[in-house]
Amino acid sequence: MAKRNPFAAIARGHDLAEAIVDAVREPLLVLDPDLRVIAASRSFYRTFAVTPRKTEGKLVFELGDGQWNIPGLRALLKDIIPKRRTVEAYEVEHEFPSIGRRVMLLNARRVFDEDGSASAILLAIEDVTRRREAEREKDELLQQKEILLQEMQHRVANSLQIIASILLLKARTVQSEETRLHLQDAHQRVMSVATVQQQLQPSGLNESIWIGPYLTRLCESLAASMIGERRPLSIKVQATSGSAVSAEAVSLGLIVTELVINALKHGFQGEGEGEILVSYDAQDSGWRLSVSDNGSGAQEESGEAPYTGLGTSIVEALAHQLNATVQKASGNRGTTVTITAPAVRS
Repeated sequence: MAKRNPFAAIARGHDLAEAIVDAVREPLLVLDPDLRVIAASRSFYRTFAVTPRKTEGKLVFELGDGQWNIPGLRALLKDIIPKRRTVEAYEVEHEFPSIGRRVMLLNARRVFDEDGSASAILLAIEDVTRRREAEREKDELLQQKEILLQEMQHRVANSLQIIASILLLKARTVQSEETRLHLQDAHQRVMSVATVQQQLQPSGLNESIWIGPYLTRLCESLAASMIGERRPLSIKVQATSGSAVSAEAVSLGLIVTELVINALKHGFQGEGEGEILVSYDAQDSGWRLSVSDNGSGAQEESGEAPYTGLGTSIVEALAHQLNATVQKASGNRGTTVTITAPAVRS
């Protein structure tokens, strides 16, 4: 004996249909093949403020004096459902005169008799209006946050430029050579922070930064501001693919800036050509950053660079934040500083 399809009873038995659909928490309509309402769940009546008397037996598009004559719903029931057995999460937005604008996810399923003929359509309606409003508010807040962040970055950049200009002006007017050197050092530190901050201006706080292009732009800026056309020196960048969040990128940028400053100050004492090479290599095992120059590399050993201690301390502190180690090698062919960090394991 063939098993009876329980859903066929929904299309024929009004009482059984009501019993079944009332157990469903989401708004649910049971439609016959002609799209007339056989039954509706209590949550449907409650959500859309309609009554059974004006719902059952009505064509779905005539419900609520035509409120449900929704183009998206018509397309679903007349164009999509006849070709497919089920449809999930079909989004429809509509303004109802009685309850206002609603955003709904429609889930439809055709029900068949034993002989294979369609007997009913189950139409479940999920009201996601509040969810969409929350998502919209979140997007607006994120946009406002981004605007405020950009404004803050712009103000910080201007402030750093002003501070750097004041330090440089003061360095030109003081009589003490030691004070002048300290002011020039402070000016370079402020400019290094300003340069790093400038390269990260388009980025959000936790946005992922591609390190290769970032270091390339940074070094181009350093070369333009600290070398210019006065000295035959160049800064080159070699980098594999790799990324970091903006906070880590700031530390990497400050490390590179400090090492480039030290190389320019202490690695090239003559007027000859020279090159500073910044290398970055990221692998599954971790990353490796190095800054090397082909200068003389002997000044530090002879004690002629009394101000390198600050730069070294800054580099070591930044490397410590990144859980990285610092190694330095210096000789007649130049100086290389290497920072190595293992991969972060989740």
